[in-house]
Amino acid sequence: MVDMHGNSPKTLRQELLKQRNEFAAGSSYPHAKESLILAIGEFLSNEGKLLRSIALYWPIQDELDIRAPLLIWASSDEGRRLALPHARPDKHLDFYEWRDGDSLIPSKHGVPEPSPSNEDRPILNPDCIFIPCVGWSSSIANGKTHYWRLGYGGGYFDRTLSALRKKNPKLICIGIGFDWQKLDDAQWSAQTHDEPLDMLLTEFGLLR
Repeated sequence: MVDMHGNSPKTLRQELLKQRNEFAAGSSYPHAKESLILAIGEFLSNEGKLLRSIALYWPIQDELDIRAPLLIWASSDEGRRLALPHARPDKHLDFYEWRDGDSLIPSKHGVPEPSPSNEDRPILNPDCIFIPCVGWSSSIANGKTHYWRLGYGGGYFDRTLSALRKKNPKLICIGIGFDWQKLDDAQWSAQTHDEPLDMLLTEFGLLR
């Protein structure tokens, strides 16, 4: 548990990113990383059979690299597609098809992105999106548990999810995080503009 009660979201993010950096360099990280990658593989083996396109992320700042299990998922059926986000000036994301080995361009935030001018890689509306968490929380409403993501503060994913869910109500959005990143209500609680996650994957498995 992160001891950051009563601080601003900006300060909380900075502390969480610092702790993530320390965690990634620590002795417990390899086992936690392996467990989370296995949990992703298990999800893809079971529920991934029904999916045709999955959006992932290019890892930065000690985010978990999830490319390997997703490339295995995509290569096992030629109808399956992977996509990476491209940040638009209006702070929405478009997802373009991505294949291993594609050249990427850095965004203004330094994140490697697909080029919108590559005519061989069309925009995809994914069936499923994997999204990394800086922190995460859960809440219960009407007897149902909801999971929430604390991100970097730009609002890109919340705007994008809101728009994509109107087009595709069956869209699955899965947060990727470690158990230690869980926040309680005193540290952070979701705001009205925050979009809920459909599921959360940690080193202890799938939460839904």
